[in-house]
Amino acid sequence: MSAIELSSVTVRLGGRPVVDAVDLDVGDGEWLALIGPNGAGKTTLLRAVAGLVPYEGSIVLDGRPARELRRTELARLLAVVPQEPSTPPWMTVGEYVLMGRTPHLGPLAKEGREDREAAAHAVSRLDLDGYEERRLGTLSGGEKQRAVVARALAQEARVVLLDEPTSSLDIGHQQQALELLDSLREESGLTLVAAMHDLTLAAQYADRMTLLDGGRVVVEGAPRDVLTEALVEVHYGAEVDVVPVGGRVAVVPRRSPIPRPSGYTPPRERPE
Repeated sequence: MSAIELSSVTVRLGGRPVVDAVDLDVGDGEWLALIGPNGAGKTTLLRAVAGLVPYEGSIVLDGRPARELRRTELARLLAVVPQEPSTPPWMTVGEYVLMGRTPHLGPLAKEGREDREAAAHAVSRLDLDGYEERRLGTLSGGEKQRAVVARALAQEARVVLLDEPTSSLDIGHQQQALELLDSLREESGLTLVAAMHDLTLAAQYADRMTLLDGGRVVVEGAPRDVLTEALVEVHYGAEVDVVPVGGRVAVVPRRSPIPRPSGYTPPRERPE
């Protein structure tokens, strides 16, 4: 069964289609990476799936038309890690992560032991133990991003949409966050759809990639089939080498020779 099905989805902003007749199918437990140059429509497509922008066409989530889901039903099914999340500076990390439990509470209900345990577990898995009383306004960009991911995990949704989830993280926490998401996917069948700029990171973790450009799907498939040198050059305007790494691929920028004046001698080759 598919977790997400999109049929002819179009989103218009200012009268212009920024997502244009997109068809997409994401299987249960799959990790799909949305890639493409700036302005390709990746973020807008995620926002359409999350019900945050009006769209034409059809979006089906877990077998049900998205337009028929109430907001609480949608929030229990789907969590969002936005690129620029709202993080009130006066709120503590513990309070912020616990807000991920809101979809599971009834009207006027307060968080119970199960909710606090879910939030604490998410805090621990994102290496935020000891941060519970820290205010968000005192955190670094990377620490704040980890708190945002922890809040999404505390929500215990079956589908997580991520917009540049590692953009503020150092390489160690990038790996930690992505490995955590991948382990949760293996353990509980979590479905992940992530818009990512780092093509090598995307290739290391995603099962499948969809390349967008101009709001349209250019190609989709396994990372090794989508990330070709020719496609990256055409759609990103970059010259790269795509090299095999551990059964996957890495994208390495290819440096152009720097033009030198006639008669130039590199310093290390100059006579003493």
